[in-house]
Amino acid sequence: MAEKKQDNTQEEEEKTPYERLNNTQKCAVLMMLLGEDEAAEILKNLGPKEVQQLGKEMYSVAGLDQDTVNQVLDEFLAIIKTQTDLGMGSSNYIRNVMTKALGENKAQSVLGRITPTESDKPIEILDWMDARSVTELIADEHPQIMSLVISYLEPGVAADVLVMLPEDIQADIIHRIATLETVQPDALHELERVMQLKFKTNTSLRASSVGGVKAAAQIMNFTKQNMEGRIIKSLGEKDRLLAKDIQESMFTFDTLILMDDRSMQTLLRNVEQEVLIIALKGTDDELKEKIFSCMSQRAAANIQDEMEVLGPLRLTEVQEAQKAIINVARTMSDEGSIVLAGRGGDDYV
Repeated sequence: MAEKKQDNTQEEEEKTPYERLNNTQKCAVLMMLLGEDEAAEILKNLGPKEVQQLGKEMYSVAGLDQDTVNQVLDEFLAIIKTQTDLGMGSSNYIRNVMTKALGENKAQSVLGRITPTESDKPIEILDWMDARSVTELIADEHPQIMSLVISYLEPGVAADVLVMLPEDIQADIIHRIATLETVQPDALHELERVMQLKFKTNTSLRASSVGGVKAAAQIMNFTKQNMEGRIIKSLGEKDRLLAKDIQESMFTFDTLILMDDRSMQTLLRNVEQEVLIIALKGTDDELKEKIFSCMSQRAAANIQDEMEVLGPLRLTEVQEAQKAIINVARTMSDEGSIVLAGRGGDDYV
């Protein structure tokens, strides 16, 4: 046994500095070669334990000689060459990365939006335009054309376009979007005509499904509260039931489960415990677990005890408490202190 241990020690001593590096240390070498800003961005995406381990190894490799560093770089470049198809067709690589990062369903959704197609349909060009460009494109068109175009956009971009349009037509556009379901070829032809004037291309026409209450609600989720209130009020004067349907389809208490943990923790610090206890009555277990995981064990246990003592509550009372929390969440989202999933922006605070 002692002889075997001695052999292992001898083998280790005969290794070059490069051969003695483990994978984490090699990653640490690469981190040391990056600029401070780039390295910091990488660390932001790692968990606490990973940051601690990688940070420790960054100290351990700080004194490596240049030859060893060059060998690490050579290995890294060799891996990159085998892992990417850059310059040789990258579709499979991008698809694989998206699938590994997001899962099959989400990856397909994203790829459906970002994958360039051979078609030169003007409508598809909208996917690659920013909100200001789209606004300029439709600014002098009939509200129905505006509504059709906005219906094709991502909700966040659609909301940005809506903000840039005159206030007196915003509610009308939301109404038109909410009452859209299927766009027949003649209406689509008019939309294509507008796009053709800008891009000079021809397209094939078919009935397309766009709009609806859900689409209108998604766009409204991305608006600020004051703008939302103004549009809903104006829409209610024209069609009270439709305005109610849109409101009910907007960001709900159950949607809080999509929030990142940091935003959830910030929100919970600004919600009264009594209101939270009432709001959680009747909520599904998954959302409860999400909320409890974002607070201390002691606080979670206290709330669970209070919920048991509270007993049955009227549904309207629970709904009012949930609405109160949603109002706090939306106010904080408008201020930029938290991020509500589905309400615009990809950055997390």
